[in-house]
Amino acid sequence: MFNVEGVPFFSIGFLILFLLILSQAIYIIKEYDRAVIFRLGRFVETKGPGLILVIPIVDRVVRVSLRTVVYDVPEQEVVTKDNVTCRVNAVLYYRVVDPQKAVINVEKFHQATIQLAQTTMRSIAGEAELDELLSEREKINSKLQRVIDEATDPWGIKVSAVELKDIVIPSSMKRAIAKQAEAERERRAVVIQAQGEKQAAARIAEATGILNTQPGSMNLRTLRTVSEVASSESSSVVFPLPMEMLRYFARGEDIDLPEGSEIDVEKLIEETKENIEEMKKKGEIGEEEASPEADLKGETNLDDIDTEDLDIDADEAVGDLDPGAEDEEEDEQVDDRPDEEKDEG
Repeated sequence: MFNVEGVPFFSIGFLILFLLILSQAIYIIKEYDRAVIFRLGRFVETKGPGLILVIPIVDRVVRVSLRTVVYDVPEQEVVTKDNVTCRVNAVLYYRVVDPQKAVINVEKFHQATIQLAQTTMRSIAGEAELDELLSEREKINSKLQRVIDEATDPWGIKVSAVELKDIVIPSSMKRAIAKQAEAERERRAVVIQAQGEKQAAARIAEATGILNTQPGSMNLRTLRTVSEVASSESSSVVFPLPMEMLRYFARGEDIDLPEGSEIDVEKLIEETKENIEEMKKKGEIGEEEASPEADLKGETNLDDIDTEDLDIDADEAVGDLDPGAEDEEEDEQVDDRPDEEKDEG
């Protein structure tokens, strides 16, 4: 049989058949794919990437991608170990490392991996308490990745990571967690304040011991405290009196002063007046605060103090403080008598 041009029809049919068979025998495999070849139903080998040749009709080729698959695990309702209902979802990262196992050992390895991830996430999240689920996500993620990877290893699949994406808890539980966090912060504040007071008390005790060892140190500290109080906007100046003196006056006992220490009331009053004058010049104390009208409010005006009266009080105070002062005064009175009285005596 010939056609119009003289070419037999069977030659054209043979050429078309050859081209068809050749197209079935040549495959181009991409870099990220592998070809699993079955010949007459039996596994032969895995080929790729590039150009590969197979036997048409006899060989069957299954393409498998080696790229990492990112899958968003659907939200699952979980009951935690402490009986709190919450909803958890995650992200799964996996890839095929052995195409032969992925094709032979499991049917539809992608769906199998997804179902395994969902069930594993429910079981592991149910074994943890809510606080652990919220605060220790890294621990939960590593445990999920390890369990899923061990289960998918016979399938030739490597699970690279599993990350908990979101944890949804009821609104009532959110309020309870907020109250717990607030109580914890208040507890920490109280503990820190108590520790600060303890340290301050230790420092104050140490400073008190140092001040007690040096005569006159308390007076310097008192004057410094007065200057600090006067520098503020307060309208009153407080002169503290040592409690030891009040205690001894209440008991009617004598005060044992340290050796070499003397009470100079006039000098103390003059220094106080000078300090008040300096405060007036600086504007720290107004005229009204040092006037007699201020005395009506319970304040003390040191400008109205009579020095002569203070001399008598000072002598009496010294006499009270020094037991031998009365003997000295009697000796002076005896010495001040006229000579006639001495002769008569």
